[in-house]
Amino acid sequence: MSTAQTTSPNPLTMTGFAWAQLFLLGAIWGGSFFFARVAVQVVPPLTLVLFRVAIAALALHIYLLGRGIRFWDYQDHAMEFAGLGLLMNVIPFSLLFIGQTVLGAGVESILNATTPIWTVVVAAIFTVDERVTFNKVGGILLGISGLVVMIGPGVLTGLGGPLWAELAVLAATLSYAFAGILAKRFKGVPPTVTSTGQMTASTLIMIPVVLAYDGVPAVTSIDTSVWLAILGLGLLSTAFAYILYFSIVRTAGATNASLVTLIVPVSAILLGTIFLGERLAAHDFMGMALIAFGLIIIDGRLANAWLQRQKA
Repeated sequence: MSTAQTTSPNPLTMTGFAWAQLFLLGAIWGGSFFFARVAVQVVPPLTLVLFRVAIAALALHIYLLGRGIRFWDYQDHAMEFAGLGLLMNVIPFSLLFIGQTVLGAGVESILNATTPIWTVVVAAIFTVDERVTFNKVGGILLGISGLVVMIGPGVLTGLGGPLWAELAVLAATLSYAFAGILAKRFKGVPPTVTSTGQMTASTLIMIPVVLAYDGVPAVTSIDTSVWLAILGLGLLSTAFAYILYFSIVRTAGATNASLVTLIVPVSAILLGTIFLGERLAAHDFMGMALIAFGLIIIDGRLANAWLQRQKA
């Protein structure tokens, strides 16, 4: 992607609405860990990826038809949809699901939370409107520290897991970083169309992959509870979630959108507390406070208001 520009655009910032979208996305993707954890015990990882993207693609096509949006009017973006599908879905979903078969959720969530760091680096190299700032780097590091505190000492035993699985998760986060930069090329395309295009491309890519490695999926052997988890993964955590994600990328940039990986583990823990009767410990509150402080630093508005007040 060329970075040559005659003028330097203003850096992308997070508005209040974008923050609201980000927190909603974090809540939705927090639930995806539960759905995936249920399904991957029964369905092979690659087959689960196919189910996830195919269900999302079908739902999004139905949605576009209902809204009277002609998807094929955007066929000029076919190759870009394919590239985005690879980087945003095929590669990271496969690596994360494979890693989830042997890694604990705590370790995987911390490794996954390095996505903003990779995105800052990639954005600094390949874009001109997402600068590396002290606020971003400091806030991200605070957020990751908060996640380590939340997961607690138990994460240290998980770090003894297979190195290949940890590298797989890190490779997935790097893929997400490049996908976020590529997603910026779709600013003139509605988020619903971008989501539909990349899910359609991902489905077409995964069909031969699954047939080659897993064979024809044994759909009749999957019980109802697992299908409900798969549907939740495809409809809520993928179809709807990616509409939100691309909306954030379009208005606030890839780096800001990647901050959702700091919110997802918090969401997952809170959902467990609300729906599964789990209890929050002191270190959970401390970790959440660190993450919140990191996000406040990244946002910068409270700090700027304080500085302006000191100057007055």
